[in-house]
Amino acid sequence: MVVVGAGLGGLAAAARLAAAGHRVVVHERAATHGGKLGAYARDGFTFDTGPSLLTLPHVLDALFAETGGHAELDVVPVDPVCAYRFSDGTRLDMPHDAAQVPAALDAALGPGRGAAWSRLHARSARLWSLVGDRVLRAPFTGVRDLARLAGGPGDLRLVAPWRTLAGLGARMLPDPRLRTWFDRYSTYSGSDPRRTPSVLSVTPYVEQHFGGWYVRGGLRGIADAVLKRCVDLGVAVHLGSEVTRVSTVGGHVTGVDAAGGWDAADVVVCNADAHHLYGDLVRDPAAAPARRALRRAPRSSAGVVLLLALDGRAPGPAHRVFFSADHHAEFDAIFGVHPRPVPDPTVYVHAPDDPALRPDDHCEGWFVLVNAPPHDPGRGVDWDTPGLAEAYADRVLAVLAERGEDVRDRIRWREVRTPADLERATGAPGGAIYGTASHGPRAALLRPANRSPVRGLYLVGGSAHPGGGLPLVLHSAEIVARLIGAPT
Repeated sequence: MVVVGAGLGGLAAAARLAAAGHRVVVHERAATHGGKLGAYARDGFTFDTGPSLLTLPHVLDALFAETGGHAELDVVPVDPVCAYRFSDGTRLDMPHDAAQVPAALDAALGPGRGAAWSRLHARSARLWSLVGDRVLRAPFTGVRDLARLAGGPGDLRLVAPWRTLAGLGARMLPDPRLRTWFDRYSTYSGSDPRRTPSVLSVTPYVEQHFGGWYVRGGLRGIADAVLKRCVDLGVAVHLGSEVTRVSTVGGHVTGVDAAGGWDAADVVVCNADAHHLYGDLVRDPAAAPARRALRRAPRSSAGVVLLLALDGRAPGPAHRVFFSADHHAEFDAIFGVHPRPVPDPTVYVHAPDDPALRPDDHCEGWFVLVNAPPHDPGRGVDWDTPGLAEAYADRVLAVLAERGEDVRDRIRWREVRTPADLERATGAPGGAIYGTASHGPRAALLRPANRSPVRGLYLVGGSAHPGGGLPLVLHSAEIVARLIGAPT
């Protein structure tokens, strides 16, 4: 059995399949493992370059428990989960404890805001009971599954496929700042809240109900631990081994062409982006419908990242969001007819107070991210345009300064990464972080299926069902391992 890609999804699937008794070989094009769950080290600084917050930690615990036992990861709560700064200067520190959230909203935004959120939160809890295990831990392949999910009129009203995330916020949240905060959760799937189905209102519910968590030493440690579990289970992991073709005969996989030569397999699990799989790796006619569907699907947002090595330390919340004055204009710039770098972006900062990530206690590292359109030289933004990346990085730092966080005179050095860089590093087309955007009534629940129409081919990772983010990627590995089953 071959796994294409050693991202978290590929490694988690490999571990599960090896634990079930399969002989598993992993081919990874990059020189390291982890995919988007990456890290960058320089001069004693270490930065997580991918996910920075762990939610649903029990999903990670289950992976290790079901493949051989506990992993040595130091998982700690993040409190506050995030500090939000609105364009009017209002600051909201979101507590780790969900029971404290209503009072925090009232204190920051005014009386009644906590009650309004509590009503939406309760609605999202009911929605989570409907879509949680039944959707996120099971194959989900088409309209029939949607119909089965919404078993009655009450369920259908709750899923409300006709309503967007922004529409739900406008209906239930009276404060424009609260709506801005709520709309931001569409970016967790790389999407526009005005086009994202309201079913994704479960995202803030999950973050609050199950909490936000951090792995001491950096979340990259998750990828390291899963790789170690794979090796302990006998998985052969080949780095720098790019798969250039998934071969088929009569609609069934027969193996892969990799850097080291032909590797025969009657089962292939692909952790590469679904666009890359169906557009470049497999040409079997059985894949044509999936290929056409992906061509119609919009790409998710990408991101511009600044890794900042800063002199001095100014301890504060690990996660900070500085909202733009007009977040609708921000989404227009990313998803509009004429994509462009966002002039006035919302800025996210991850500044963990973790001694393992800095050379000494007289400095600190910041990961800074702004959402951006994918790299698309033909029809959108060419992020390789000379001077664009550095000029835009300067703009992001100026925006931070305008919002009260001027670190420009503290910068020891900086590293700028664009969507084009992410595409080169991970193979994600255009650097789209989540593959396809969740736009349209069914999009959030109908990503590329885990079982391909090509027999013996399976999809795992953030571009496939159930979607991006650490716990969902781990769910995709669980789904694929169940679909394949034990060796016969």
